[in-house]
Amino acid sequence: FVFGETGLGKTHLMHAVAHQMLANNPKARIAYVSTEKFTNEFIYAIRENKLAKFRKYYRNVDALLVDDIHFLAGKESTQEEFFHTFNDLFESGRQIFLASDRPANEIERLENRLVSRFQWGLVTDVQAPDFETRVAILKNKAAAMKIELDDDIMDFLAERVCRNVRRMEGALTRIAGYNRLIDRKLDLDAVERLLSDLLHE
Repeated sequence: FVFGETGLGKTHLMHAVAHQMLANNPKARIAYVSTEKFTNEFIYAIRENKLAKFRKYYRNVDALLVDDIHFLAGKESTQEEFFHTFNDLFESGRQIFLASDRPANEIERLENRLVSRFQWGLVTDVQAPDFETRVAILKNKAAAMKIELDDDIMDFLAERVCRNVRRMEGALTRIAGYNRLIDRKLDLDAVERLLSDLLHE
């Protein structure tokens, strides 16, 4: 069970886990699904009288990776179905990887029996990267975008756009676009003006 704020790479981590599992065992049956998709497929299976097929698929995978598990909140029938799917996989020794934007015990309207199961295994909190890591991420992304920025601009971005990697990338994309448009090197004042709305948030 991995939790953390949005934009910190939980989905990337899940994909990396799935790719590593497939590299270790190309025949592995892996299901990666968002909670919304799981819920929609469950509703469709009820409506079309295909519950047996739905259960056969999800309960026979080697690994089930479910993103945004906090969206189970308040969905009583889906929670019931997921509870039995979880138990079936767990008892068969299969892998279950869940991602959420908050700890299991802070997901409102989530059944206690699910909360306790979500806390059975490894529970990991994904934190925002530290300053040095943010600078390294920005430099890698800038290199990929083929844009050169002075260290003071990189430091400024890492210091001021720090809670969300996705937002850092968005700021860098905006700078890169503007830089190509004006076709001259940006200074720190120009960057600050360009990102004023983002920095205000």
